[in-house]
Amino acid sequence: MKMQLKGVSGSLRELGLLAFIILLGITVQIRNPVFLSLMNINAILTNTAILSILAVGMMLVLVTRGIDLSVGAIIAFTGMVTALTVAKYPGINPVAALLLGAGVGFVIGSLTGLLVAVFDILPIIATLGMMNVVRGFTYVVSGGKWVSSYQMSTSFKALATGKILGINNLIVIAIVVYIIAAYFINQTRMGRRIFAVGSNPEAAEISGLPRKRLVFTAYAIMGALAGLAGVLWVAKFASAQGNTAIGYELQVIAACILGGVSISGGIGKLSGLLLGTLLLGILNNALPLINISPFWQQGIQGITILAAVLTNVVVKRNNERAALRRRAI
Repeated sequence: MKMQLKGVSGSLRELGLLAFIILLGITVQIRNPVFLSLMNINAILTNTAILSILAVGMMLVLVTRGIDLSVGAIIAFTGMVTALTVAKYPGINPVAALLLGAGVGFVIGSLTGLLVAVFDILPIIATLGMMNVVRGFTYVVSGGKWVSSYQMSTSFKALATGKILGINNLIVIAIVVYIIAAYFINQTRMGRRIFAVGSNPEAAEISGLPRKRLVFTAYAIMGALAGLAGVLWVAKFASAQGNTAIGYELQVIAACILGGVSISGGIGKLSGLLLGTLLLGILNNALPLINISPFWQQGIQGITILAAVLTNVVVKRNNERAALRRRAI
């Protein structure tokens, strides 16, 4: 019964989020007719693709009652390593570059997973430390220099600029990631167990679930997706820098929270995640279109995120009260 209540409340929250997105879109369209043009819609989806990929990994971490603050640093490091490799070996296959970035990110995420799962270091402390270590290594491997567009092959940059059936590659890759994630979460035992661990860690331990292995897996997946995002980021902006994506992990966490992912663990849906990511992308795109001051833009985004957090808290409390009433009956 409790799971049913969560499902109903989650659906209602997603419908409310969808309604807000539609209302926001109509309002912005009235102010600026360019907003709903095909070109601008494509720009929103393209610019949101990397964020949406990262949000999948962050959701898995959050549902285990963890957090990962090293995402931006991993993006910078994997992007730099890949860019240096592409600059040295211009003929490298773009797919190999993607695998290289994802592999390096997987190793970093695995190290973080070991710190959190095996050594029981608080996630915020472990990932904060990893963030600084990885960011420092980014400057070490680059020697403090940038890798510019002219040092990257056209085929590599096409990872972000090319199209498949008229759809930008970034969007296609994001769709593939979500399809794989949906299968992993809904059809595999490990995917379902990751959510079970976050819902009730104590009960999971008693029932024999391998909590440490599941938490480790969540951070490893987050690292791999951050590594993939790092390659796509460099291909998109045709530049690799040591200060790339500073603070970007906060955007990723915000997208998850807007999508209804609970920071208390155990709750999160890909459909809600898509809506949350889309809302953040629309805000980033729409506010400049209607000439909102950059100072107000951050404030409006912050208010929106706080409203989402308060909504999640209210929904959770209502679920708990409803469950208690039904038990009493």
